[in-house]
Parts: sequence; C-alpha cells; structure tokens
Amino acid sequence: MGGTNFFKNPWNDRDVEAHWDRVAHIYVQENNRVKDTHDQRFKETIQHLQLTEKAKVLNITSRDCEADDYIRKANPETVIVNAEISSGLMQVASRLRPHVQQVKLSTYSVLPFYNEEFNRIVSLETLEHVEDPIAFLRELHRVSTSDARLVLSCPPATSEPAYRIYTALFGGHGEGPHRFLHSREVKAMFEHTGWKLLFHKGTILLPVGPKALKDAAERFIESMQGTFIAELGIRQFYVCEKY
Repeated sequence: MGGTNFFKNPWNDRDVEAHWDRVAHIYVQENNRVKDTHDQRFKETIQHLQLTEKAKVLNITSRDCEADDYIRKANPETVIVNAEISSGLMQVASRLRPHVQQVKLSTYSVLPFYNEEFNRIVSLETLEHVEDPIAFLRELHRVSTSDARLVLSCPPATSEPAYRIYTALFGGHGEGPHRFLHSREVKAMFEHTGWKLLFHKGTILLPVGPKALKDAAERFIESMQGTFIAELGIRQFYVCEKY
C-alpha cells in the first residue's frame, strides 16, 4: 500500500527462540490450563484450510505440533511439514508425537524451503513475534504455490492489557518478545506482501470462565463481526490467497 511504513521489531528472532526454549518444559501444561481456548485455534483453522487431496501443509510455527493432529484427522493423506524456531519445543513435540516431520528454523526472514513448495500455510500466533513481519510474510508468499491458501491467526492490539493481567494473576508461559497488531495493520501487511485477504474474523471474546458464558460470548462476537467488538476477540483469524 503506497505510503504505508512498516518497521522491524526491536528484538531479533534469536530472542524469540530463547524465550520459547526457556518455557518449553511448561508449555503443554500451561496450555492445558486453558485447553478449550488454546485448542480453538486448531478447530477454527480446519474450518478454513480447505484441505485438498494433494495438500502439502507448512505449519509455522509448530510448537508441540498439536496442529498436526487436527490436520491429519481432517485429511490423513496430507503431507505436513512442521517448522519451529525453538529446539526445546521441537524436543517436546518429538517426545509427544514422534511421527511428525519437523524442520528447525534459524530465522523467520529466510525460510529453508523451495519456491512454491506448499499449497497450504498455517501460521498460528506467530506474526506478532517475528523480528521482521514483512520479510516473514514475503517468505510465506515465496514458498507457497499460486493456488495456495494461508490461514493465519494472531492477537490484536486490544489484547495487550488482558494478556498482562492474566500473566500477573496466573503466570503461564508468557509470550516473550511480541507486538500485538491491530487488524488494519495486519491487513496492510498482507496487501504489501502479495496476499489477498478473503476472510477476517475476531474470535474468543471471553477466554476464561464457565463454558456456558464463554459460548454465549462467542455467539455475541460472531454476530458483531465487522465492528469494534470483533476487534476485542483475543484471537483474530485471517484467510488469504495469493494475488
């Protein structure tokens, strides 16, 4: 988009790697404390991924590779490459899921894959962590086929206060280096890097609490898509194809 300025973040990808290495040993147990909220990312992704008979999926970043379970259940013939920057989390994934294919990343700005290698890209809660978001999205564009579909999620800027409150009260694995992005910034980044936005949805209005209350909150935010209320959902989903 003409006149739009994009900036690298003040940390580097090695700082992100170091954080996830430090918390790898508690990653799964902390997510299990809010498992319904955590696993929503995978269920929502499958709804939008549109797996084909010959799907080859890049799951970046893969953490403990739980997304692999959901993708294989949806289409057992899918080829899945799980890419992760944290060696610690890769070890966790290998212990829990020894069958998965994993590739170690050294940086998000240069991915170790061929041009047009994947026709499906899954990127869950990663964009907010990378040192150079534009370079990252360009690399995803490079390694995807002309008919590829990208499903990406990340928290919005409005989630920062809630994240700090939750961390102060309950601890958890933390997010490490991050910058939560307003949806308009994410959309501008897509436009700038050759991704055409097909769909945007705010989800998870109430991440903790009784199930009935959380379900009611989801019905409410579903009815408020396209408004500021949707921007309050802590997990924003974007579905894109290449221009």
